[in-house]
Order: sequence, then C-alpha cells, then structure tokens
Amino acid sequence: MPLWALRSSHRGRHWLGTAIHFLVLTVLTFLVFGPLICHRLLYSYFYVRRWHLDRMSLDFLQLNLEDAHEAVQYFANFHPPANSSPVLAMEGPRPAAARPWLVITIVTIARKPEFHYLLQVVSRFHRLLAECGDACRNHQLFLCNVDPNPRTHEDAMLLAKFMPTVEHYSKVSDNLDTNLFEKEKRDYSFCLERTLTTFDPEYVLLVEDDAVPVPDIFPVLNQLLLVRFPETPLGGALYFKLFHPERLQRYINPEPMRILEWVGLGMFAGTILSWAYGRTVGKPGPSWPTFIFFALYSMALVELVGRHYLLELRRLSPALYNVVPVTECCTPAMLYSSESARRVLAYFAKTECRRGFAKDTALYYLLRHSSEWAFVVEPNLVQHVGLYSSLRGDFDEPRLL
Repeated sequence: MPLWALRSSHRGRHWLGTAIHFLVLTVLTFLVFGPLICHRLLYSYFYVRRWHLDRMSLDFLQLNLEDAHEAVQYFANFHPPANSSPVLAMEGPRPAAARPWLVITIVTIARKPEFHYLLQVVSRFHRLLAECGDACRNHQLFLCNVDPNPRTHEDAMLLAKFMPTVEHYSKVSDNLDTNLFEKEKRDYSFCLERTLTTFDPEYVLLVEDDAVPVPDIFPVLNQLLLVRFPETPLGGALYFKLFHPERLQRYINPEPMRILEWVGLGMFAGTILSWAYGRTVGKPGPSWPTFIFFALYSMALVELVGRHYLLELRRLSPALYNVVPVTECCTPAMLYSSESARRVLAYFAKTECRRGFAKDTALYYLLRHSSEWAFVVEPNLVQHVGLYSSLRGDFDEPRLL
C-alpha cells in the first residue's frame, strides 16, 4: 500500500477514535452524570422540578419561619438606648459632623406576619454592621414604613423603638390610590427623598423588607465604592443593582454582555481541556477541531449546570465580585449616590407607573432613553426571601420557581 494511503488510513482511524471519545464524553456528561449529580440544583437545566420543587419550597418556608423566630428573639433580647425616641421624622439634614457615609433605608409594608420579614432583614443588617466594626462606623440604618395603616404594622412599630423611623401615611390612611404600581413608586420615592433630607448621606442603599443581606455585603460595598470607583460616585452610574433573580442569570438570556462572557469562558476552558486531552491520548498538541469541541462542550456544560453556581465562586473574595451593565427586573436592593438619587426622584416625579410598567421597568426605560447607565453586581448581595408578594397578592402555595 502506498505511503500516502497508509497515512490517510492512519488519520482516518485517528479521527474515528477521537470522534468516539467525544461522543462517549458527551453522552456520559449530559445524559448520565449531569442529570445524576445536578437533578437537585434549583437553577440548573438538569433540575427535576416534579421531584423536588414542592419539597424544596416547603423546606424554604420552614427555614424562613425558623429565621423569623430567631429575629423575634434577637429583638426580644435587644435593649434600646436610654434616650431612644418613638417614630422619628426629622426635618432637614443632620449636622455635617454627623453626616453618614451610607444610609441603609429599609422600605417596609405589612406582610405575612408569621414570617417577620422585616425583623429578619433588620436583625441581619444590625449583626453585620456590628461585625464590620470601624469600617462601617459611618453607616446608618433607617426604617421607612409605607403601610397605608402604619400602626397596624407591628414589626415596624417594634423597631421604631430602636432605630430612626419615618411613616409615609397617617394613622388612618387617606390613600385612595387603586393603582398599586403607582403607589409603590410613590412610596419608593418618599423613602428615597426622606433619606436624603434627613441624613444628607453620600450613598443610599434602598432595600425592600424581604431582601436579607449576604454576610459579605459591607466588605463588597467598601471594595466597590472605595477601591474600584473611588473618585466618581458609582463610576457615574445612576445606580448599582445588588440583586437579580437567579433564574434569570443564565447565559441564554437577552443580555449581550453575558454572551461575550460565555464565549470567553468557552475559549479559556477549551484551550485547557484540548491540551489535557492531547496529553492524555499522546498527541503532540491540540488541533482546531479538538479546541472547538471542548469550547462548545464547556459552554454547554456551564449553561446546563447553571451560571448561578459559577457566579457563587466569586464569593471567595470581595475583589472577585463582578460589575456588569445592568439588567431589567426587580429592585430588592438598589445603591444610589446622593446625586443619582436626586436624578431618580426627578424622573419618578414625571412618570406614572402601572401594570406592565412598574418602578423597575421605569428605571430601565430611563436608562434606554437617556444618557444614563447603571450596573448590576454579581453574585447577588441580598437574598430575596419573600415568597409572598405584597404588591401582586399572596399565593396559597408559593413556589421557589
């Protein structure tokens, strides 16, 4: 047999062997080990909803009840300062010497009473501020009660003994708005405006009362504001969003920056895996077909397992948290500078919200139709624990998804 024929036959057997290797690896990964290992991962495509969702939702609610009990005990054993006052609604800014650097304003309305969402959020913030020490000495907690009948919000009335508090409505509310989305926007604007006039801070962290902070929220915020964006507040952005729903964090979403991240990940992993494969089978070096296969293999694997779990690795250090162009949806935790907060208030003053155009959509609309921009921090800096919505109504059987 001619030499060229022998070489051609050898190459054919080589590529056939390689194709078999790739086929076996694909089948084992995506049809055997992936479903076997990841069927309990809530944000994975391998997650078997009909097997686990009901049980996981019940477990989450039970854990939430336990956290609520701990929060109640925390404040039951908490002794307010001797000079504490009832509901505090100070007019005008504080003296310059007492100006906070960051005010954490918690917007609250009465929810399912047994879950004590507000107490969970405030107790966690209080603990984390104590652990933060001197680095957070210029931080201030502020409670904004926007319940139409504020005195019936028992958790808020309890916390008013311990922390500065303001109420949006009178004891007997004359709020007759039927548009709950517009009311939510007005409540949000009220809390933001009152934070600015009461404290005159450099930054405002506006948090909804079912958004529990993660343990490293303050080290990450210090890293972002003092290290990455030390000169211009928020890098000139309108806001930093600190939460995006985990189920919407996948690569296959209408977020162009994620596609670039996905391709970059595939190229990086494809280079390493193709080199490792070449060493394993005794090839002198990687080839383009091998590289392309492993790049696509890596991209498919990380998408099917879940981008959320890849992002969680960034919690190893505050410096690893990512800041990317903002995504639409949801405002459980939003960070503003004093200047950007005033721009938001001016925009909200001439905007009316409605079903399909809630305040989060309005903010995103502002970005798309102006010279403003904003960022989202990844992974999330708060956990959204409220399965019962105060805006869209309670659900008899809430689900995690």
